[in-house]
Amino acid sequence: METLLSHSFDYLSSPSPQKIRKGLRQLEGLLAQICMSKSQAVAQNKRHSMLALGSTTPTTSPKKLTDLPADPAYREFFKLQQTFQWNITMRLISTLERLLGKESNGTHDLLVIQTLELIQGVLLLHPPSRELFAREIYMNLFLDLLSPECCPAIQSTTLLALVTSLLDCPINTRTFETLDGLLVVTSLFKSRTTSREVKLKLVEFLYFYLMPEVAPSKMTTSATNTAVLGGRGREIHAAFDRRRETINTAAGQKDVNGITRSTDEKQNMLSKYLNNVQDLVEDLKEGGGPFGGGL
Repeated sequence: METLLSHSFDYLSSPSPQKIRKGLRQLEGLLAQICMSKSQAVAQNKRHSMLALGSTTPTTSPKKLTDLPADPAYREFFKLQQTFQWNITMRLISTLERLLGKESNGTHDLLVIQTLELIQGVLLLHPPSRELFAREIYMNLFLDLLSPECCPAIQSTTLLALVTSLLDCPINTRTFETLDGLLVVTSLFKSRTTSREVKLKLVEFLYFYLMPEVAPSKMTTSATNTAVLGGRGREIHAAFDRRRETINTAAGQKDVNGITRSTDEKQNMLSKYLNNVQDLVEDLKEGGGPFGGGL
């Protein structure tokens, strides 16, 4: 796995769009293999062979998330992501920064979208990497990609990646608010040039934002990491705790447990930029929001 990551990172560092795309595809293949069982991987290879002959085979379902911690490939992946050298999210962030510095065109936009999709996937498979977005410099990347100048596909993909970065991370949400993220999101929603598809994504994001927050439990996280990583879990988690302290200090926060906000508090903040926020809150309370559950 280290060899594959090394090659992928080398491609991502290249100025060539073709090599960047190759690096992204290699990472995409790695994540796909982690989420598939060996039998599914074999079935996929057979499917490609049959397609070459003009035939088809039944599709297979992804591996259940509850089965991942017991999978050796996932455990190895998780262990590597706890290190600076092999952390995929950091490399993808660097790639995104370089892409934002280039002139926008069709090829560029596709690379940005693919990078955002990979960030979303890695953050779901390795939740500790979300803590990187407590830093303003990284959260700003998402806000820059919500600019009206960006194409609707980039805006929609950015919103999905942004939601993933905020999951179970109140400190990231506070960083988002500090950077006037609510103003960016609501301005895009109110703009006449914003596509209908993006506006629907924005409404879903606002529902998500208004949900009450729960402070992350360090004990629960430690137990989860130990279960995934086996005997070395405690050692690696301790190393990542030191990294977390550095990130929190850079974000100007010392106590994660003291920065959660209720739905009412966030409603008051959002009301400064958008009317009828109460209607969104009522939908959530009645279980009519996009997430199917009441407050």
